[in-house]
Amino acid sequence: MISQRDLKYYSSLLIKKFRNKEKKFIVEGLKIVEEGLASNFNCEVVFATPAFIESSSDLIEKIRHKAKNIIQLKSNEFLKISDTRSPQGIAAVFNISHPTKKLSERKEKFIILIDNISDPGNLGTILRTCDWFGIDTVLISNESVEVLNPKVIRASMGSIFHLNIYENISINDLTTLKENGYQIICSDLRGKDIFNFSVKNKSIITFSNESAGLSEAIKNIADDFITIPKKGKAESLNVSTAAAIILSKITN
Repeated sequence: MISQRDLKYYSSLLIKKFRNKEKKFIVEGLKIVEEGLASNFNCEVVFATPAFIESSSDLIEKIRHKAKNIIQLKSNEFLKISDTRSPQGIAAVFNISHPTKKLSERKEKFIILIDNISDPGNLGTILRTCDWFGIDTVLISNESVEVLNPKVIRASMGSIFHLNIYENISINDLTTLKENGYQIICSDLRGKDIFNFSVKNKSIITFSNESAGLSEAIKNIADDFITIPKKGKAESLNVSTAAAIILSKITN
């Protein structure tokens, strides 16, 4: 059972300002809940509908070993904490967790920078792609969509739990990384052919808004530009598709 007051509280986490205030976020769907429970993120509560519990009793038992608290919600109650049209009937609330290392202490070969990407589906897919190719750290600029937006989380398929994600990245942050030996390489239509380009160690690969392009501030501090050669008549590639191609090349 859950009180209406608590239900209202948890449903407020679907809104950015309440996520920021409470330092918590809600995820939905079995795959993403399982990824969260297997991570270092602290889970406050798992919600499940009677239908889900009845059809997935074995899974619920496994979840009980990892979650401190499981609350059953009626279907109409679950809809209030759901951001999807056809919810699976399982969701969870996690405390927001930040990387333990300072950004200036990062030393891995590749870091990804997200510059002014506003579409949550694109951002989530890029995060999932980074996870697939073994990229550990992702930087997200001030102008980009919030990483804990429910649509971003769903598109990431739980990869937000596997990555070191730094939001609200400024030019000063990037300048510090450059001083620590990183070069900034930006994907851009007028860049060099990625298939003939040798990416050195300690590189920050930047993906930007496909319609607006790179922000001027990042252009001004970039060390190089890369592109995927066009062979057909399409005007542009979706940024998440471009990211997959480029990451496949540089991590090979």
